[in-house]
Amino acid sequence: MVAGVIICFILGYLIIVFEHPLKLDKTVPALMMGALCWAFISVGHLDIVDHHGHAVGHGGEDYYKGVGDILLHHIGKTAEILVFLIGAMTIVELIDLHKGFSVITNKITTNSKKKMLWLICILAFFLSATLDNLASTIVLVSLLRRLVPDKMERLWFVSMGVIAANAGGAWSPIGDVTTTMLWIGERVSTIGLITHLVIPSLVCFAVPTFIASMTKPFQGNIQLAEVDPSETAKREVLSSQTMLFVGIGGLISVPIFKSITHMPPYLGMMLALGIVWLVSEYIHPEEDFEDERKHLYSAHTALSRIEMSSILFFLGILMAVASLESLGVLNKLAAWLDASVPSQDLVIILLGVFSAIIDNVPLVAASMGMYTDVIDAKLWHFIAYSAGTGGSMLIIGSAAGVAAMGMERIDFIWYLKNVTWLAALGFITGAITFLGMYALLF
Repeated sequence: MVAGVIICFILGYLIIVFEHPLKLDKTVPALMMGALCWAFISVGHLDIVDHHGHAVGHGGEDYYKGVGDILLHHIGKTAEILVFLIGAMTIVELIDLHKGFSVITNKITTNSKKKMLWLICILAFFLSATLDNLASTIVLVSLLRRLVPDKMERLWFVSMGVIAANAGGAWSPIGDVTTTMLWIGERVSTIGLITHLVIPSLVCFAVPTFIASMTKPFQGNIQLAEVDPSETAKREVLSSQTMLFVGIGGLISVPIFKSITHMPPYLGMMLALGIVWLVSEYIHPEEDFEDERKHLYSAHTALSRIEMSSILFFLGILMAVASLESLGVLNKLAAWLDASVPSQDLVIILLGVFSAIIDNVPLVAASMGMYTDVIDAKLWHFIAYSAGTGGSMLIIGSAAGVAAMGMERIDFIWYLKNVTWLAALGFITGAITFLGMYALLF
């Protein structure tokens, strides 16, 4: 029956990998896989261990109670991540509803392609660290649609923005789902993540951006559209600035809340969401505001816009990985990798390469079950870097890439031919920088 659990996981994983050819939302196999893996464990009375390493005994009600307790532990740890993500997504949507991101985008007035490339990538890098790589990519695509009317030219800017957004998300505890998982799981600390990864992440986006700025697609100028100077726009800017500062301030306050109170991050996110929601009830980006239009800018509308399918996907995949962890499969896999691959660093680099093909969330979830290194160990920081930036090598390798692909209809083969080598070069140079820094400084 252990083989049944593993086969169920592999089949579900393959369906997730080939979601585009199959035209099936990856949430479907993830949910089924998560439920069936635990069903096989229960029906087969399989030997499992709890998070303290204690085995669950066979026989009758004691066994089922033990399985229930282990399942409750894993669903609790998963719920911490999901509540955190729901809060972050809602805050981002509230900022967007109140046109807060236009405050940033309206500041870009250069018509030089080369300067705009650097501005877009720098904006993506830091915006991703504050929001997350998915939200920052959506903001950038919306911005570029206004700034770059030519579709083919815009694809280049969007693609480079994906690389920068993924690099920016790798050094922040709220910048990517995988770093959030490592942070909530107490594998990395906020300070440790920033000090170890900010420079490698900078290299990861700066190297491909510099090389791309020398190529033909980023030579010449772009004709920019004029910004509306009307009084309505001024009113909009005042309201939008308020929501932008309150929203981003709320997100930044979450790690601070954790360091002061020593409470789980999702509690800080709950507080931040409550404050942003409160402010959103009393401001609006319109001059003539009527009660019947209030719902357009409410948190209820923001909640309806968040991607619940992504939340459910994380639920399914994390619970499926938890079943393998409880069976001890991940520990055996870690032992096999240590015996087969001469360097642990090489294993983590391969994890980054695989994250371009396979979703990085289950890869990181599996690594968290495989290794038991202490918080802020080199292993966890390198995993955060590799899983966060490796996905840039393929357009389907990250949430940011998939969002850009859907919004701009980026062709997989076009990205593979034109952008993959740049992303791979950035990934490798950033990895070398990390290993060099760790050898010299840490």
